[in-house]
Amino acid sequence: MKIIDIRKLSVIPSAELSRPVLDTGSLEGRVADILQSVRVGGDEAVRRYSLQFDKVSPDRLEVSSQEIGEAASLLDESLKAAIRQAKNNIEAFHNRQIEGSGPVETMPGVSCWRKTVAIEKVGLYIPGGTAPLFSTLLMLGIPARIAGCREIVLCSPPDPQGRLHPAILYAAELVGVTKIFKIGGIQAIGAMAYGTATVPKVYKIFGPGNQYVTCAKQLVQKDGLAIDMPAGPSEVAVYADETANPAYAAADLLSQAEHGADSQVILVSPSLQVVDAILKAVDQQVAQLPRAATAIKALANSRAFLIKDEGQAMDLLNEYAPEHLILACKNPGALAERVVNAGSVFLGHFSPESVGDYASGTNHVLPTNGYARAYSGVSLDSFVKKITFQQLTRAGIELIGPTVELMAEAEGLQAHANAVRVRMQEK
Repeated sequence: MKIIDIRKLSVIPSAELSRPVLDTGSLEGRVADILQSVRVGGDEAVRRYSLQFDKVSPDRLEVSSQEIGEAASLLDESLKAAIRQAKNNIEAFHNRQIEGSGPVETMPGVSCWRKTVAIEKVGLYIPGGTAPLFSTLLMLGIPARIAGCREIVLCSPPDPQGRLHPAILYAAELVGVTKIFKIGGIQAIGAMAYGTATVPKVYKIFGPGNQYVTCAKQLVQKDGLAIDMPAGPSEVAVYADETANPAYAAADLLSQAEHGADSQVILVSPSLQVVDAILKAVDQQVAQLPRAATAIKALANSRAFLIKDEGQAMDLLNEYAPEHLILACKNPGALAERVVNAGSVFLGHFSPESVGDYASGTNHVLPTNGYARAYSGVSLDSFVKKITFQQLTRAGIELIGPTVELMAEAEGLQAHANAVRVRMQEK
């Protein structure tokens, strides 16, 4: 990791806060062609691309009830218990997000209210391969079910034998997914976006993926389909003062660096001694990781900043807007109040980012690449719409009518004014 000393700078150089740049322009044409093929060719195109990219085309795209039933028997009981514990915590946190609001009488005879309605059909994409992200299925499936989504469709790429990982199937059954398909990559996004004879068309797609999946989601969004949020590589920022444990901070940095070569981790500290100790611990720990080669590449994209004080630290961190922010310091509660741009924040020395990834209860589908400046992570709100209503009595229209008439006429919209006037003139 490159060490950057900004203690004497009044302005943080934006170049030092940049993420690894991935040119997706060259991908768009290829991804668009595949999406169009799926749109026109349906299941046949899905099978063709599955064979091309995943080297397998299952006889049956939809997972059978027998396969789902067998999945539980293939998992160790301790893992199933861990998945159930995580489910309970995620449910507890997301259940508290249910909102209720009654009507508001904005003036006599004018009542307004808002109703929360579930998105009827949602699609969940869960990567498979070397890291089958069943934890992400919990993060997406649980709020979808709590929200009341009528159809929850899951797509995930099959293994070389044409099967899905049993932990994905177990989690899907546990959270109430309604249909499961052995489809991955661009073809999965296309199938859910446009529908096929086998895969139902959905109204919103959720879930992470590689650059091809990300590009496909962005392209179907242009066709009018909603997606969860813009996505980029995983990232974490750690603020560590003299009270930080170097081994803890190093482990936190590596927990994100192992995600992918294009991931980025940021260390911020007022002490060169602390930085040196943490980076030494990083070198010791990375050598022991099965995904060491990936983590080392990510560390080459990463930075350690020396700052003069907490104020400069928070300015930097809010400007960077990390997906995950760890405050490993003596006063994390006070600093947390100053956070305005972050996906999820972890306070103190015993709150590793990985607990949020799996089981604390918060959602781990979070904005990356600086989008935390304007986007929230996935929550119950991601799976619902808010529809507003209003109802006026005759007294209400007579009271508010002159206001609407004047405003409409001032904007030159006479028909708007007439819609009020004809009601007020009627006796």
